[in-house]
Amino acid sequence: MKNLKAIILLFLANSISGVAQGISMIAIPWYFVSMDEMSTFGWMYVISSIISLFWMPYCGTLIDRFNRKKIFLAVTSIVGSLIIAVAALGYYLGHLPWYMVALVFIITFCNYNIHYPNLYAFMQEITEEKYYGEVTSYIEIQGQVTAVLAGAGAAMLLEGTQDGLINIFGFKLNLGFNITAWEIHEIFALDAITYMLSFFIILLISYVPLVSRTIEKGSVITQLKVGYQFLIDNTRIFLFGVASYSVFVAVLITTFFIAATYVKSHLHEAGDVYAASEMYYAVGAIFAGVAIRRLFNRTTIPMAIIILSTLTAILFAVLFVSKSVVIFYGMLLLLGITNAGTRIMRVTYLFSHIPNQVYGRTSSIFFLTNISLRILFLSLFSIAFFQTGNNIIYAFAIVSVFLFITVFILVKNYASFLDMKPKFNVQEPEQLV
Repeated sequence: MKNLKAIILLFLANSISGVAQGISMIAIPWYFVSMDEMSTFGWMYVISSIISLFWMPYCGTLIDRFNRKKIFLAVTSIVGSLIIAVAALGYYLGHLPWYMVALVFIITFCNYNIHYPNLYAFMQEITEEKYYGEVTSYIEIQGQVTAVLAGAGAAMLLEGTQDGLINIFGFKLNLGFNITAWEIHEIFALDAITYMLSFFIILLISYVPLVSRTIEKGSVITQLKVGYQFLIDNTRIFLFGVASYSVFVAVLITTFFIAATYVKSHLHEAGDVYAASEMYYAVGAIFAGVAIRRLFNRTTIPMAIIILSTLTAILFAVLFVSKSVVIFYGMLLLLGITNAGTRIMRVTYLFSHIPNQVYGRTSSIFFLTNISLRILFLSLFSIAFFQTGNNIIYAFAIVSVFLFITVFILVKNYASFLDMKPKFNVQEPEQLV
């Protein structure tokens, strides 16, 4: 495989920052739910999503305009510096005001907006086409192994230990010593340090581009229009990209918002159960990374996504009617399989149908639909009704119905998703910045 060393270093950098980043993004929702301020967190999440509506399209133009290694270097240094500043304030004050915790969430969320599209575009640029499916599986495995480690770390740091016992995958294990629960600013300090480590690893990356990219002159709006025009000229790719994103929409609002309230208000459990559920989700995603292409090697990618989306709709319905921690863990395990499996299949399909020249911008446009739906659901689920008693279960019922609707759209247009031949005219190449 060409550029193997570059790919390994990129995976390593992504893993190191991913563990601490994952701990932070588990800790933040639990911080708010433990203060009975989940409604505040919900509206903060809405604000983050609204910011993304404007930030995400610009990210797409940056990804397609500039050297993607340099984008990673810039982002890791800026985000790491901002988070270490917030952590330093926490050490100075002895605590962090809630709005500073919210700021770290917004910073990290905006980082996601550019990090993942840039990661996929960079991987597409340095990977041979015959390895697309394999590399997308490895990305998923790597991401979810770090999520397991993050879940274990969060279980220790959020609640600490009592009599040396720690909750790992729902089982109480005796460490033989006690761990004191960390303050939120201490977790942020760990997060910031890993950004800096990732920066130096990315500096070591050397690669040879395997696809031809060109510099497109003009304003951000002009460049973004190229991505829109590609999707207008290839409407079936646009429909597939939007509809196949539905599982990811459901997962984002579940893992960052619904699940924490569900654990506290419906299951009446503590933060270690919430962290353990993230570990089960990650294990399911790792399984998908290893086995999903083998499981569906005799079917088409659109059909695989239809099957996985249907299963996701069913498991949300189960969470609506269940009050069992064991079933909750089981459904999160399955959710990891269906979401990661859908993402692997979806990205593999889009790699093969969207030119690298416009991949960043088309990803941004797809993500805009994701954000719009997320704002809709978060605004709904942040109202007082869903934060009263155990009414958060009705959020799972609504999401289940939403997923069944998108399955219907995928089934109805299934035939049109097969054998698509995208239309795109590439400009004469110039030297990339």
